[in-house]
Amino acid sequence: MTPDAGHGASRLADPRRKTFYAILATALGILCLSAWPFTESHLQSIAVLRAVAGQRVPWIARDLTVSVTTEDFSFPIEATNRKQQVRARLYTPRNKPNAPAMVIFHGVHHLGIDEPRLMGFAAAMASCGIRVLTPELPDIKDYHVSQDSVRTIGESVKWFALQTGQPVGVMGLSFSGGLALVAAADPLYHPDFKFVFAVGSQDSMARVTQYYRTGSDVRPDGTIEVLPAHEYGPLVMEYEYLEDFIPAHDVGAVRAVLRAHLYEDTSAETEASTGLNEVQKRESLELMDATSPVTRAKIAVAIMKHNGELAGLSPLGRLQTLSTPVYLLHGEADNIIPSAETLWMASELPREDLKAMLVSPVLSHIDLDGPKPGAMDEWRLIHFFALIVRAAETPLSKARPL
Repeated sequence: MTPDAGHGASRLADPRRKTFYAILATALGILCLSAWPFTESHLQSIAVLRAVAGQRVPWIARDLTVSVTTEDFSFPIEATNRKQQVRARLYTPRNKPNAPAMVIFHGVHHLGIDEPRLMGFAAAMASCGIRVLTPELPDIKDYHVSQDSVRTIGESVKWFALQTGQPVGVMGLSFSGGLALVAAADPLYHPDFKFVFAVGSQDSMARVTQYYRTGSDVRPDGTIEVLPAHEYGPLVMEYEYLEDFIPAHDVGAVRAVLRAHLYEDTSAETEASTGLNEVQKRESLELMDATSPVTRAKIAVAIMKHNGELAGLSPLGRLQTLSTPVYLLHGEADNIIPSAETLWMASELPREDLKAMLVSPVLSHIDLDGPKPGAMDEWRLIHFFALIVRAAETPLSKARPL
């Protein structure tokens, strides 16, 4: 082929090449547009997780977040034969007053809705374009896992759904996650739950309290999860049922010591301890050692005595007919509520209702401080939170998997 001939062939190919690149560009554009919801939700997930961990949000994700306004207020709910005011905080993405809505319930902590990790997470979710309501649970705040909290959760979700005009997504941390599932199973509240996201939560309160006694929890496949319980778990149970552990006349004085210990208020604990007599001091030390045979025996008695009450605080037996989308997340090394509990919930939920389940080494209980996770572990957590962001943002009629 002569040079001129080759040059002529090149000229003939130019229109074809232009057509090819035009088709390729169009195809890439369509692909990018179709993949953008996937990409956006994952970048938002990274922004949330980085913000919660106190790390700098990458620039590529920072552009997808907005500033957030907060408002503290109270709203009325129906309690037993009376009206009750619930203290709450609303996180709203700036210039998006009608953004999709989500309710987040705090775990067992004396700071309630002022707990810094909760505030950080709520603000991070709101920065992704989601209105976040954090109602306070008075009993949970004072280390009581109770039926009143189930009612407050259900009524709070019902109230917020009424304000927004549609069901709302619900996230529950620690024991509140299990209680949120109990509330979602109640026909009175079920229509107001868009989905439930339970983090480090219980399936069976009786099984969790047995774990505090034995340091082990059986998994659905029959294997045993063995992990010494953190003192926090048994102490919460002892604080709840203190009358079952010590004589009635010692309860007031010893409860003050346990409360200060749970609040991590060293000076208050020291002050309360100085008022104890020798018997009460021995009782306090015994209660703070859940491994002692005496304390373990008393835990076993309390479990038997309150078995019916514990069942009322457990999703167990309610999940098979829940018909609400559920997302389950648990820390692999959780020694307050063992991860076997999430495996039980996953085994009981109908396949169509369990949208995602992850037991992650990135987490401990509800903190992002797991022992040296790998890159794939971090990616799985990012993807999981992307599913939550997507579920919160997407109207029920348009919900679709990533």
